[in-house]
Amino acid sequence: MNVFISGGAKNGKSMFAQKAAKEMAEEKKVPLYYVATMIPRDEEDEARVARHVKEREGWGFTTVEAGRNICKILDETDPEGVFLLDSVTALLANEMFSDDGYYPEAGKKTAEDLEDFARRTGNTVFVSDYIYSDAALYDEITENYRKALAEADRRLARVCDKVVEVSCGRLTTHKGEEI
Repeated sequence: MNVFISGGAKNGKSMFAQKAAKEMAEEKKVPLYYVATMIPRDEEDEARVARHVKEREGWGFTTVEAGRNICKILDETDPEGVFLLDSVTALLANEMFSDDGYYPEAGKKTAEDLEDFARRTGNTVFVSDYIYSDAALYDEITENYRKALAEADRRLARVCDKVVEVSCGRLTTHKGEEI
């Protein structure tokens, strides 16, 4: 079962995703993978990664680093396993804004890769940040990123069996059985 989880920053998405992925892996008796997509760029990013690593201690995850080209990890993992991909937001940022430049068309490729990953695994929990509700006007590059993330999120919501929003630690199920 593929699960798509969205919500604001620091609302409990990652913890809910970890629990869901662990339950799926235990039920299926398959390997459990944490797909770490963030490429840390500063001390704040390093601290966030360290916090997430600490939160996962003892959960049974095998961490796979995949800041770009997400489907490539399927060559080095068991595609029958359960994957927790945290996060779609960071993966898109890595693909669109690399050290060697800005790639405005990266959104389409990233959305296609994520959809392909979901179809090929069938057991992935995807985590994404909800960044669409403010009314601010942004520059062209930021707006392109927001639109690309929205497209990736919509495509994942279509192919996932369950779609959940996390807000202030509360879950709202938009597709699939209530949790």
